[in-house]
Amino acid sequence: MKFVVKYFSEIAIKSRPVRRRFIGQLAENLRALLRDIDPDVVVERGWDKLQVETALQEAAELARLVDAMRRTPGITYILEVAAHPLPAVDEIVHQVLPVYAERLAGRTFAVRCRRSGSHDFTSVDVERVVGGALLAGTDAAGVNLTTPEVTVDLEISGQTLYVVGRRHRGLGGYPIGSVDPVLSLISGGFDSPVASYLTMKRGMRTHFLFFNLGGRDHELGVREVALYLWQRYGCNQRVLFISVPFEEVVAELLGKVRDAMMGVILKRMMLRAADRIAGDLQIDALVTGECVAQVSSQTLRNLAVIDQVTQRLVLRPLIATDKEDIVRMAARIGTRDFAANMPEYCGVISINPTTRARLDRVQAQEQNFDMAILERAIASARRTRIDALAAAELERPDVEVLSIPLAGSTVIDIRHPDEEELTPLRLHQAVTKIPFYELHRRAAQLDPGTTYMLYCGRGVMSRLHASHLLASTDLDIKVYAP
Repeated sequence: MKFVVKYFSEIAIKSRPVRRRFIGQLAENLRALLRDIDPDVVVERGWDKLQVETALQEAAELARLVDAMRRTPGITYILEVAAHPLPAVDEIVHQVLPVYAERLAGRTFAVRCRRSGSHDFTSVDVERVVGGALLAGTDAAGVNLTTPEVTVDLEISGQTLYVVGRRHRGLGGYPIGSVDPVLSLISGGFDSPVASYLTMKRGMRTHFLFFNLGGRDHELGVREVALYLWQRYGCNQRVLFISVPFEEVVAELLGKVRDAMMGVILKRMMLRAADRIAGDLQIDALVTGECVAQVSSQTLRNLAVIDQVTQRLVLRPLIATDKEDIVRMAARIGTRDFAANMPEYCGVISINPTTRARLDRVQAQEQNFDMAILERAIASARRTRIDALAAAELERPDVEVLSIPLAGSTVIDIRHPDEEELTPLRLHQAVTKIPFYELHRRAAQLDPGTTYMLYCGRGVMSRLHASHLLASTDLDIKVYAP
């Protein structure tokens, strides 16, 4: 099977050196992703397109390839094509019939041809000749150039004819790694994962920074959503998950700072810590999920006061986005259910928060804060490569990993529903589907007398959850990693 990958339109308007660099990064990202599915996949770079060839033939494997390409930033379309040496115009129909004859039966159609190169015919000539031959040689109901039921899709590039079987829409954006890295402050709600996705889509290698305000389960949930974003959209780029213990910071705020200013000062403390960590990583920009006026700390005045603590650029991709639109985007990218099930912990809730903080008064309140506590929090930050999150749980009980399901056990498929639907798990024993973002909440419903084996495909999320369940429940939990 051959695929033609069309670049995001903005790549085409870059200067030649920049365009060449972006194309090279996209090709590298695709090879890294697709070789997990087909080790022998071939990705060939071209000035106006990439070509991907695979020997895989099973529909499920091809669907996985297409899905991986569809969620790779930098791509506008993925075309499933049959490539042929360009014949004479009146012979093109013979290459089209095997692909479209059955689809046209009883339906209206139109032929669309895109052409690049020098030829003695036009795209309209091809559409007219092929359309007439298909009308005469198939059971099509007729030609409808305005609203056809089937579009016969052809592309001619130089002396090659591509008969397009299917056209899949890509993410757009820039290839990850083609733009400078950023450090994203992620809390696991609706907003910050969407903001992180948008920076990833725009080509920024996005590291994740989490401030733990005291909730162990909350950190597990945020690790999950960060890992999900990286696995789905991160193109195997090496990024960090950084956790900063902020419980002592919260306690100091509650005891030393006026109630009305706690929210603003907490955000200033987070930005101070983020600024230091970003400096150590040589990262120039921070990312937050803040949106104007969504909560009291996000008024324009308060955001300006918060930003005073850093010279670093603070990106807010959602700054003028309605909450409903954010939730819809979260649903589209697959993070909405994480947010809905997130065991969020909030240690600072002001009764009467200020919406128009004054910098001098905020600074005066901060004089009461022991900055040594913030220094301790920064020094205690834990940095983990995101692909090693499960392995980082060294203090948890050992997890038994088996390549064959145990007789009498129940396998729990904890993958995201989108992934589970794409490649269903088929075994000769009981399989239960519980998405990993619901697993901890539903653990109380599981039978303590049954052995459960968690399955997630790559084995990272299943290890992470098995470790957590063994530490927090009496369940017999293992990992199934074929």
